[in-house]
Amino acid sequence: MIKTFCGALCGLIGGAVIGFAGPGPAFAQTGLDLSDGPRVEASQAPDSFSGLAKKLMPAVVNISTRQTVATRLPTFPEGSEIERFNPFFGRPDDDEGFRRQGALGSGFVISSDGLIVTNNHVIEAADEIEAVFSDGRTLRATLIGRDSDTDLAVLKVESETPLPFVSFADSDGAEVGDWVMAIGNPFGFGGSVSAGIISALERDIQSGRYDNFIQTDAAINRGNSGGPLFTLSGEVLGVNTAIISPTGGSVGIGFSIPANLARQITDQIIEFGAPRRGWLGVNVQPVTEDIATAYGVSGSKGVLLTQLIEEGPAASAGLEVGDLLLTIDGREIEGVRSLTRIVADTEIGKTVIIELIRDKRRTEAQVKLGELEREEDDEPRKELPDGGLANNSVGLQTGAIDDEARRQYSITSDVRGALVLSVSPRGPSFGQILKGDVIIEVGFERVTSARDFKDRVEVAENQPDVPLLMHVIREGRSVFVSVLLDV
Repeated sequence: MIKTFCGALCGLIGGAVIGFAGPGPAFAQTGLDLSDGPRVEASQAPDSFSGLAKKLMPAVVNISTRQTVATRLPTFPEGSEIERFNPFFGRPDDDEGFRRQGALGSGFVISSDGLIVTNNHVIEAADEIEAVFSDGRTLRATLIGRDSDTDLAVLKVESETPLPFVSFADSDGAEVGDWVMAIGNPFGFGGSVSAGIISALERDIQSGRYDNFIQTDAAINRGNSGGPLFTLSGEVLGVNTAIISPTGGSVGIGFSIPANLARQITDQIIEFGAPRRGWLGVNVQPVTEDIATAYGVSGSKGVLLTQLIEEGPAASAGLEVGDLLLTIDGREIEGVRSLTRIVADTEIGKTVIIELIRDKRRTEAQVKLGELEREEDDEPRKELPDGGLANNSVGLQTGAIDDEARRQYSITSDVRGALVLSVSPRGPSFGQILKGDVIIEVGFERVTSARDFKDRVEVAENQPDVPLLMHVIREGRSVFVSVLLDV
């Protein structure tokens, strides 16, 4: 079986990325008004999902990301016998050797001012993120924060008008067999609706420390990642994240992050920029039936304390290696992952009562939870070697057209304009303007020199929200390119 993210698609419909598909303030707003839409009891099979889909579609977005990566191969050491092959692999001062790769996923709006929830693996390492709405609008998104442990991320878009949004359901009330509906962007086909039932709850698929997935047979495919799994009342029951499949496509086994966990993490990301989790300061191992019998209890629930972190909450409270932990504040510890989830869900600084067995005697301990130290999710981004590349708002370096340039780029004698000398791989023109292009018009104004080009760009910078149209000559052909300046 293949365990795969149901998310990012490289390119438009290219190969998929394979791998793994204390609470902050609650939202004061409510979700979409579904008062005139269909209301169906969870136990009843609906006649149609059309009314519900029509109501919810405006709040679901397609997520499009772009990342610039270096493709130039390493050069051979100077003085070596094979140094002469270096020119075939690109030089550091060239603007070739880079490519812009894209990915697609899904997301949904949770507030009228443009907060969007998606999966972390959909937007991870992206240079640019865009949200495409069902009405065709495309808005640039900024990253508010993300959490790799639960694979959640929160984005923000700016809109001149309030956006339609949806609310989280209480996922603790979900039951196996309940009807659900998924909306997303599978394989780049945005606005796709599928329906099914909850197949199982509390699934652990070994993807992370906090696995507690809702399993569904609603069709979820690559590109659905980050999209919502709805109840029939139009609330988000889960965030679609992964699938199990021998083929890479849906075989009816999909997994969603429960809404209650998603709400907790996204609230914390919005307030703090990252989630905050409780910390007990212990290492534990599972309890087998033989170990349980030795402690005088039956079954295999609970965890056995094997190590205490010095000066951690558990050590400070007097817990000891060999203690068998059974409950925390009355919540039964099913196993190692259960303990991790319970502690992470508990308010930082809260004093909890832990029921345990020590020397075959039941006792209790009061422990004040600390805060788990966060591992930095975002490693410092490696800067691409710009060399002599342009770093202006359009990302282009231009110059005069001399005789050598005319020969090299097949520019006829009657063509006058600004010759493109380099294109910044992180600039807005990358992938659209090429080295050797001649820019002859900018914003419908004639350009006859590099100075003209610079002047036209400076004027355009006064209207940063208006795309800049450039007319270029490329190998004797006219090409029009529109870019949004990076100002």
